[in-house]
Amino acid sequence: MSIEVRNLDFSYGAHVVLRDVGFSAPDGGLLAVLGPNGAGKTTLFKCILGILRHYDGSIRVDSADARALSPRALAHRIAYIPQAQAQAFGYSALEMVEMGTSHGVSPVSVPGFREAEAAREALERLKIGHLAEATFAHLSGGERQLVLIARALAQNARTLLMDEPTASLDYGNQNRVLQVVRGLADEGYAVVMSTHNPQHALWYADAALALSNSRVAAFGAPEDIVNAGLIETLYGVRARMIETETGPLIAPVAFGRGR
Repeated sequence: MSIEVRNLDFSYGAHVVLRDVGFSAPDGGLLAVLGPNGAGKTTLFKCILGILRHYDGSIRVDSADARALSPRALAHRIAYIPQAQAQAFGYSALEMVEMGTSHGVSPVSVPGFREAEAAREALERLKIGHLAEATFAHLSGGERQLVLIARALAQNARTLLMDEPTASLDYGNQNRVLQVVRGLADEGYAVVMSTHNPQHALWYADAALALSNSRVAAFGAPEDIVNAGLIETLYGVRARMIETETGPLIAPVAFGRGR
């Protein structure tokens, strides 16, 4: 297993955020993490990434105790992909991707020819090599997200943690990015992706983890656990599941209709 979480508890003072959370994420699979705002998704990611270490329970990454790994050692195993936000600095797409190679060079060195080549290869791999010299802040939201994924690939870690990679993207770019993410899982990467859209779990994921009220509400194959009852538990929204040729489709019940 790439990631194994067992009996994870975390609190900010008296405020319990995670209680007895457990799941596994294997290599070559895409795990979608579902839950409303405040359910603990971000805190869970911070625990896995070693940003928060004062938790109870265990987190193992490639069979190693995550809490015992240094940030540098953890970066060899896990790459974090944040939401794509424009920023004020004038970095090019290539420079953004080169940042993913920094854990592999001396702390007193800067990325050199080898790192630049790895960055270019990552961009070409995602078919965005033509954006190498473009200013990152001037790219579209979908292009920026792909650049951040390329940065994670250049990091050469086999586990990818993605924080809502389709947030703020239009419908077309959401599906383009998720097709890339699905492809990486098919190549053997372990991908853990938080999302506010449970339909994404049904379309793209191999497994889903649902968090509610600090605990695991459900964990398993999306087609087994993502149903009308879970949607109402997580989001307080009534929904129907419509069977289609491409799988189940979640149809929220609009207020005043379908009662």
